[in-house]
Amino acid sequence: MQSRYNYLQGKKKKKWPYIVSGTIAGIFIGVIVVWVGMNDWNIDKSIEELRNLTEVKQTVEVGKTGESIVEKPIVEEPVQEIPVKEVPVVEEVDMSGANGYIGHEILPEEPTVKEDIVIASKKYPLPSTYAPGESKEARAAFQEMTAEATLSGYELVAFSTYRSFDYQTQLYDRYVTNDGQEAADRYSARPGYSEHQTGLAFDIGEQHFEQHFARESFGETEAGKWVAANAHRYGFIMRYPNGAEKITGYMYEPWHFRYVGEELALKVYEANVTLEEFLDL
Repeated sequence: MQSRYNYLQGKKKKKWPYIVSGTIAGIFIGVIVVWVGMNDWNIDKSIEELRNLTEVKQTVEVGKTGESIVEKPIVEEPVQEIPVKEVPVVEEVDMSGANGYIGHEILPEEPTVKEDIVIASKKYPLPSTYAPGESKEARAAFQEMTAEATLSGYELVAFSTYRSFDYQTQLYDRYVTNDGQEAADRYSARPGYSEHQTGLAFDIGEQHFEQHFARESFGETEAGKWVAANAHRYGFIMRYPNGAEKITGYMYEPWHFRYVGEELALKVYEANVTLEEFLDL
């Protein structure tokens, strides 16, 4: 027969599960009350916050248990748009009309010379009979320049120098046929008006880079930049610089250099002006 002591002890043991479960339930209810209170007593908001917390926990990498690692979603950075550089529009020069030729249509009997420089432009044409050939002095200066350029890694060539009146006629007529006279007058001289007829104009390019011959792109090449920065030391000036079409009558030609001698070339280069501006032509 069970003693009263043992009976009372058994009753106490049976109470412990209820006490523990009641305590846990109380704590759980307290946590719920606190969580809801933290979310402004909004039950829907509390449930949503709990769901977000669970999702964040699931994205944590597991490294020690050997379980599969849940990768975090990759957020792509927005692609930065690079602005397109606009090409400036070159205004066509009037120069008294017809791209500078009006009033200067008759070829003279003698070339115009100013400060010992033979002038050939839309305002100052040459006689059709003027045929000096390529200047030996200019050729010697060019060879000196190419020798130094070679030391810097550039193999320069003069792909066009002296042109006779007849040859310039053929070229100009071809350009007019292809592009029309108005366009041709911006990049090619009419016969009798070309600097190439003086034998002092050198069209310069880089050997093995013929794609830049007679192209504005030559000015962007390392060889073109070298020539632009050093040609004056050998007596050459860039005859038709960028942005000077209203003054020279011709488009930007970073390949076209005119021999004027070292002294004058240095002055023109340092003044950063065209030959027209320097000599007041």
